[in-house]
Amino acid sequence: MSKQYSVEAKPYNFEFDLDKTALVIIDMQRDFLSPGGFGEQLGNDVSTTNVIIPDVKKMLETAREKDMLVIHTREGHRPDLSDVPPSKQARGGNIGKQGPMGRILVRGEYGHDIVDELQPVEGEVVLDKPGKGAFYQTDLDLILKNKNIETLLVAGVTTHVCVQTTIREANDRGYECLMLEDCCAAFDAKDHEDSIRMINQQGGIFGWTAPSTNVLEVLK
Repeated sequence: MSKQYSVEAKPYNFEFDLDKTALVIIDMQRDFLSPGGFGEQLGNDVSTTNVIIPDVKKMLETAREKDMLVIHTREGHRPDLSDVPPSKQARGGNIGKQGPMGRILVRGEYGHDIVDELQPVEGEVVLDKPGKGAFYQTDLDLILKNKNIETLLVAGVTTHVCVQTTIREANDRGYECLMLEDCCAAFDAKDHEDSIRMINQQGGIFGWTAPSTNVLEVLK
């Protein structure tokens, strides 16, 4: 059975080999999706990000059915905060402080973990990262190369920060990326829409974008 697929996308169809494709779910953590977390502490409305949980869950379930490599990322820091740059702490001053879900953006705390609906299962990669991009100071590139991955389906939050940064990093490393538009979200709708355009403009300068329904349709 062929595992070559073509998905309707912008700026043109996205072609991928299922055996060489991974689903990367970025930072679907309580700190960004739940009341009291880092996102809300910065003055954001988390209802704009947690609304995508059902669509991400559908994509995740399909990836599991198809035996795709699944990678979950979590942004956060060591308990002693030794990996928090002063510049980041200055603009996100709540990092490490006590919140309703534990210390904010600190590894091992309840708020740092992935929401219940999208909890990883055995065999899925959970990648802790100290920055916005999933390749920065992590072994993501090594994992992908060891698994012979060439293309990434990218979901998560926030579209204009960690999602877009990761896609740009992946592009520079030779990976082909499809941003799943309805499986990504930003706290501001304009940031989300602008990020979609930035990815697919100029003939797909950083990658492709499409709703996850287009992918699910071809994988049925």
